[in-house]
Amino acid sequence: MSVERITIAIDGYSSCGKSTVAKALAKKLGYIYIDSGAMYRAVTFYCMQHKIISDGKFSESEVLKAINNIHLSFHVNPLTHVSEIHLNGVNVEKDIRGMDVSEHVSPISTIKGVREKIVGLQKEFGKNKGIVMDGRDIGTNVFPDAELKIFMTADPVVRAQRRWEELKEKGMDASLDDVKKNIELRDYEDTHRAHNPLRKAEDAVVLDNTLLNLDQQLAFAEKLVDSIK
Repeated sequence: MSVERITIAIDGYSSCGKSTVAKALAKKLGYIYIDSGAMYRAVTFYCMQHKIISDGKFSESEVLKAINNIHLSFHVNPLTHVSEIHLNGVNVEKDIRGMDVSEHVSPISTIKGVREKIVGLQKEFGKNKGIVMDGRDIGTNVFPDAELKIFMTADPVVRAQRRWEELKEKGMDASLDDVKKNIELRDYEDTHRAHNPLRKAEDAVVLDNTLLNLDQQLAFAEKLVDSIK
């Protein structure tokens, strides 16, 4: 696919398959893939490791103090050819995907200082274009001038089922009811936070994948890329 290297921003709700589509599209195009959500999860994981989050509670000042000790980077896994997140030099791609991190990531991501730090890193990652980044505010805040913006959504029940099956495949223990509640809570927190809430950019193309498989979603995205020349 011969097109000029562009920036592709993919936003959308929790567990609607953003990362799966973004990874596949980046691989197809030979672009860098950055999972912005993994960055907030890594910060949350660090705070849990260091007892900054305890019994679901935390002090914003302690989190902001900790952010200076957190160094995030992405490295391509030679087996999967997909970039994975490293926290202070350690691959934490699997550690950050559990329900324990999922239950705390939205509150941590609402902290203004945390978002400013992460957004600064994201903009640095994308300065040379040729990047696919997914998250909650990529098209509206991180890359408002992205050549292509996609907003992904799906029925909440379908999202919960997909997320539950994904956790089961990874050997993680979680009930479908707990997954549903977590998704509902994250949707509310993501769309109601004070700083850069989840919303569709005016020039974003909606991709509702409730009834679409990955091949169909990828074909949809590739047509959009082809249209930008």
